[in-house]
Amino acid sequence: MRRFINPVLKIYYSMVKLHIQRLIALIITLFLCFGINAQRYLTEIDSSFFIKDTVRPVIKRFENIYFSGYIQPQFQVASADGAESFAGGDFSTYSSSRFMLRRARLRMDYILKSKANLPSAQFAFQIDVTERAVRVRDMFVRVFETKYNVLSTTAGFFARPFGYEVNLSSSYRETPERGRMSQILMPSERDIGVMASFEPQERTHNLYHLKWDAGFFNGQGASGTTDFDSYKDFISRITLKPYKINKTELGAGVSLLRGGWKNATKYVYEMGEAPNGDKIFIVDSSESNLGHSAPRHYYGGDVQYKIHHGWGETELRAEYWFGTQPGTQLSTENPGSLPSTNGVPAPTYIRNFNGAFFYFLQNLFNPKHQFLVKYDWYDPNTTVKGNEIGKAGSHTSPADVRYNTLGVGYVLHLNLNLKLVLYYDWVKNETTQLAGYTTDLDDNVVTARLQFRF
Repeated sequence: MRRFINPVLKIYYSMVKLHIQRLIALIITLFLCFGINAQRYLTEIDSSFFIKDTVRPVIKRFENIYFSGYIQPQFQVASADGAESFAGGDFSTYSSSRFMLRRARLRMDYILKSKANLPSAQFAFQIDVTERAVRVRDMFVRVFETKYNVLSTTAGFFARPFGYEVNLSSSYRETPERGRMSQILMPSERDIGVMASFEPQERTHNLYHLKWDAGFFNGQGASGTTDFDSYKDFISRITLKPYKINKTELGAGVSLLRGGWKNATKYVYEMGEAPNGDKIFIVDSSESNLGHSAPRHYYGGDVQYKIHHGWGETELRAEYWFGTQPGTQLSTENPGSLPSTNGVPAPTYIRNFNGAFFYFLQNLFNPKHQFLVKYDWYDPNTTVKGNEIGKAGSHTSPADVRYNTLGVGYVLHLNLNLKLVLYYDWVKNETTQLAGYTTDLDDNVVTARLQFRF
């Protein structure tokens, strides 16, 4: 019996030992993969994926998997209970302070590389897990042509190629939140669609600093479970990646969106002039309006300029958007479902808008300390101003009110993975004849955030 048991035990122990070795190797591999930094821009490929010997795989089957992520716990104080805010959402009715987990994201990328150690295919999956919900933030596949290494096609749920601020990852953005205009016109920053890209992967290519994205998207982003009409958004962006000139860097981009969504009724309101000269919404009730596309047209331009010093950097950013936005009487947000009131389709209101974002970023003493100032505005209806809003018979509403926001902050980079952000938002709305908007709302917010990124 002993002669039979001993060989069996040896085989058993050897199998256990082998599994333990594999488990240890897997853990080591995953920790090595965690060392990869998250991507800076939502529509770009992290170039560190393709640097030779950046990660030495321990187990062959896991060498193409990379993990990244970040967590952003924060504490906020508003200037009034129940403040309506774009600094992480509205405050509760009886609260002016809160702890919250603003973002907690984990992303996995599976990368297939070509013989030239450049990408041939990518699968990405990212989730956001907070006390409010669990959401999918990315789910897409990207396929590259490997002969010239300049073209790729992306399909799935991914970032819209419009604007600079929209595409700057929240893990790298210096301010706690994107501007009001970004959040209203580009909610969740992502959408379902397909996109073609021209982006040379080799640094020796003459057009390495040029990137061109163009694609078709449903339009509702993450706010809807399915596309509610047959109209699609065409979105395109041409980007000049940061180009170094001595001790400076220059980057720029232009963006275009042409799309719209279905009019659920025959009633379409557009700005016009009343007989007495007042600027008002005038209704068009032509039967041909029913089912027709309400225009959603955006145009944008941006520029980034950076100066390198011995003790840090100075950076200036400017971005401007304008265009036409469909909405309802009370909102200019892009809807996740066909707009309705108590189940009854709502009339369409069409407005011309503009807005901008301006950043000033300055290191203090050394790269660990950073001072920042941001100014942005969103004017959802450029045709009416101030006391013209709220006049009797104008059909205007809070959706037509312009907001200006001045933010001042300080960032302490404790190390490459950990930073502390202190930030204050002064929010100023234009005064109107609307009830509740005859003076500036009490909606300033201070934010203290700790971020860990891997």
